[in-house]
Amino acid sequence: MSKITPFLWFDGQAEEAMNFYVSVFNDSKILNVNRYGDAGPGPKGTVMTASFLLNGQPFLALNGGPVFQFTPAISFVVNCETQEEVDSYWAKLSAGGQEGQCAWLTDKFGISWQIVPKQLGQLLSDPDPAKAGRVMQAMLEMSKIDIAELQRAYDEA
Repeated sequence: MSKITPFLWFDGQAEEAMNFYVSVFNDSKILNVNRYGDAGPGPKGTVMTASFLLNGQPFLALNGGPVFQFTPAISFVVNCETQEEVDSYWAKLSAGGQEGQCAWLTDKFGISWQIVPKQLGQLLSDPDPAKAGRVMQAMLEMSKIDIAELQRAYDEA
């Protein structure tokens, strides 16, 4: 078991969210589902807690009610190798949610994600401040990151 596991508090959507996320990420599976019984406090048979893996990372979900909401102050970063990977995760996770700026989106459950190509960090870390600055400026104008557009900004003379 992982030393640190993200714990997600839902208002009745824990099972739907878990199934959705497991369908989005490779190397993912449901580990365990505990349902409310006669003692409640949730409706009998509904998910109380669920544990699952996303790309090998463990998560725990709870149907805890409307007391707490998700906020963009906490997000999950998905590191991508290719534009195709960026496009796929972006399309799946933003469906029914909201696209943000600079690689950020909020999914249909209110969880924030950053879909980041590895090239972004490489280009922003260039020792030439002019190149890194052009990449930063290009990124600030994007929602979903376009690797080719970042590279064009980087290569401008």
